[in-house]
Amino acid sequence: MTLVSTDWLNDNLDKVKIIDASWHLIKNRNAVEEYNKEHIENAIFFDLDKNSNQRKDLPHGHFLPTATDHKKNVSEMGILNTDRLIIYCYSDLISSCRAWFQFLYFGHNPKLVSILNGGMKKWKLENRKVTNLKTKIIPSKYKVKENKNMIKVKSQINENIKKEEFTVIDARSKNRFLGLEPEPRPGIKSGSIEGSKSIPISEIMNPQNNTFLDTKKLKDIFNSSKINSNKIVMSCGSSVTAASLALAYSLINDDYIPKIYIGSWAEFGKK
Repeated sequence: MTLVSTDWLNDNLDKVKIIDASWHLIKNRNAVEEYNKEHIENAIFFDLDKNSNQRKDLPHGHFLPTATDHKKNVSEMGILNTDRLIIYCYSDLISSCRAWFQFLYFGHNPKLVSILNGGMKKWKLENRKVTNLKTKIIPSKYKVKENKNMIKVKSQINENIKKEEFTVIDARSKNRFLGLEPEPRPGIKSGSIEGSKSIPISEIMNPQNNTFLDTKKLKDIFNSSKINSNKIVMSCGSSVTAASLALAYSLINDDYIPKIYIGSWAEFGKK
């Protein structure tokens, strides 16, 4: 059950660990401040910036952390390897999926990690209960096991341009993919990876409430781009929305192991 409904979570609040993984690309929204103001009861904040690789020489902030750092951060969140995790966000980028991908990459049982379909946007539209009370956390001793086959790096992307062993799908807007509008990050050129295909995140979501389209519509979208194999790698601006494509494809292909080009266009398109 990769997606859970707001009704399901409302009925199971005391049986799961809830994670708020909100992250905003635009500067006028602060995810930490919003979480402190209101969150779903007992939700624990997952700071995407803190839970990324902190090395300053990387082209941007959303490379995965080291296994040691992930283990430390998740232990500080009080999460156990046996916990049933429900992740939500209040972001138009659906950053909850990036946290979902990260937990899978570091070995949490995929059957124990789900996304709240619609996230905080749908939760609030339905006038469900939120709180500003601080969540009590008891630190844990979390264990990690990396699944390195879930990520691709730049050298593999370059090699694939020649060998065409897998297809890269880009979650950025169509105009950014086509190089018709500038990138939001400085120092990044316009355009896309040679041979990649475009499925913008906006095409797989319902804008009214941030829910994923039903599986029939998702199948139609991927089929129209002739995507029907497991040799698929997702990309985007900084590997956040790429995870939403990976989740969407996993909803219609049970054999698909999510894969992301972790540097994404922020690395590949660097001037």
